[in-house]
Amino acid sequence: MVKLLAHTVLLLALVSPLAAQEHDEETRATVPALQKYHTVIYPLWHTAWPAKDTAMMAKLLPDIEKGASAVKAAALPGILRDKKPAWDEEVQKLTDAVTAYRGAVEAKDSEKLLAAAEELHARYERLVRIIRPVLRELDAFHTTLYMLYHYYWPENNLAKIRESATALAEKMAGLDTASLPKRLEPKTAAFTDARKKLGNAVHGLQEIVSPAHDDPTPADLKSAVTWLHTCYQELERVFD
Repeated sequence: MVKLLAHTVLLLALVSPLAAQEHDEETRATVPALQKYHTVIYPLWHTAWPAKDTAMMAKLLPDIEKGASAVKAAALPGILRDKKPAWDEEVQKLTDAVTAYRGAVEAKDSEKLLAAAEELHARYERLVRIIRPVLRELDAFHTTLYMLYHYYWPENNLAKIRESATALAEKMAGLDTASLPKRLEPKTAAFTDARKKLGNAVHGLQEIVSPAHDDPTPADLKSAVTWLHTCYQELERVFD
């Protein structure tokens, strides 16, 4: 019996780090294939295109196609699952831009090639914007919310839900002091209103999971967590 218990403890010790690592990958808002594609887009956009060096642009075609194929095959991490429709749409537009690029290279049409390169760069930038957090503080909030919404709440893990509520309140404090970058300043009023609504939802969750009160009913917990998630989505949509 002692040996069996020791074996079980050892097994859990081995499995737990793997599970933690899996969630770490799931909550990292990055797509390595897109990051790698920058090594191709950079010389295209910053060297070949300004100089109208169509010979260099033609030489880059194999790497452009290879990189685009890797982006198309890439899977989004779990935390970006809500971005998938926009991602898929833009990946198709990137693919179309690469097709146009190849056509211009084969036709040796300099004007079409320059236009295709410009479109390709625009599509790459759009994909970057889809997955890049608008604010560091918003990304930090989402990382905690993701685990709460997709794991702790479905598992009815009240201890972890309480930890998440506390962490979200801390992340909300950071978000409350965050300022929008200059390009997004016209959205300040909408952002402020949505942020206040999200803060109220965080407070609501804290209230119902407070250890000072009775354990929340499943219905109350569902209402608080789903409303919090909805408020987060509304805040994120401000930047669409």
